Amino acid sequence: MELLGKSKDELREFCASLGEPPYRGAQLYHALYAERNLSVTSMSNLPAALRAKLASGAKVTLPSVKQKYASADGSVRYLFGLPAPEEHARMKSAAVEAVFMPSDGRQTICISTQAGCAVDCQFCLTAQLGLIRNLTPGEMVAQVLLPLIEMGGDGGSTSHTNGEASEGELAARTNVVLMGQGEPLLNFENVFAALRILLDSEGVGLAPKRVTLSTSGVVPGIDRMAKEAVRPKLAISLNASNDEQRNTLMPINKKYPLKELIAACRRYPLRKWEHITFEYVMLGGVNDAPEDARRVVKLLAPLKRVKVNLIPWNPGELPFHESKESSIEAFRRLLTDRGVPAFVRYSRGRDVMAACGQLALQEVQASPLPILPS
Repeated sequence: MELLGKSKDELREFCASLGEPPYRGAQLYHALYAERNLSVTSMSNLPAALRAKLASGAKVTLPSVKQKYASADGSVRYLFGLPAPEEHARMKSAAVEAVFMPSDGRQTICISTQAGCAVDCQFCLTAQLGLIRNLTPGEMVAQVLLPLIEMGGDGGSTSHTNGEASEGELAARTNVVLMGQGEPLLNFENVFAALRILLDSEGVGLAPKRVTLSTSGVVPGIDRMAKEAVRPKLAISLNASNDEQRNTLMPINKKYPLKELIAACRRYPLRKWEHITFEYVMLGGVNDAPEDARRVVKLLAPLKRVKVNLIPWNPGELPFHESKESSIEAFRRLLTDRGVPAFVRYSRGRDVMAACGQLALQEVQASPLPILPS
């Protein structure tokens, strides 16, 4: 049986099937996710006899680190190889990317939820891959665990005297964004199975305030997410100011047009501390005019507690170009002056194809890094 990605209840049932007390499943869950111990033979909170059973009848399958690309800004793009899951006969091997972005006192990990993507946004290189397959919960959790394990020894600003940060300290200052390859809400069951582990204080221990799911606007998925007891923050990839424009840039808009998308956001139940983020990729001469900004203000007017992140387009082999800095600033100022908080977010890792919209499994020249053992 594959252990990684299994819930506490699933691990309890598995231990019971081995003739062990169900509470051993909770101990196994703690070892995997809270302690980030990915070797069953070294889980010291389990008795030796159970470890022997697990070694013969269970496993923890990790992605292989096919390559790592180091950016000049400190970001690292991981290229993970995913074997075909034995429990899912129809799934094939695949490759995905995750990005680790350190900064003072914290770190952000951008993970993928699908190999490739079916949404076909015209400005995104990932769209050229098409959809290869959905990722399993374990494959998503691993994209968080492996960078945390590898970078944990750095300690950051909150460290022990020996320079190493505890698992809890790392989780407390770690942001995770589901903004890599794929549309998370088109892999809903697996994504939320992973999130329940990531957001569990007895699991990986991430805080909901520090985890964000970005969707292209899958309205039924947004409505379904609203009903989840455990959920991250919501971000909407907007990128256009009207339906005609968005139909061209994001064909999914033909299925879920802006009127339906905004209505779903309006009925979305925000927590007291929460707002909805709208991401807007700035495409020079396409969606960055003052009239676009005015339409965005009007579009978002029915919503409470929103903010807009303006993202300069990251170069790739696509027929677009970056907006001028003056156009971006004028756009931002127009939104802000009309009561819509707007911020310019420059992506990290552009030099190693790790930035938003650049994840397309491309090989680049970069500083060599040691490969994390599998």
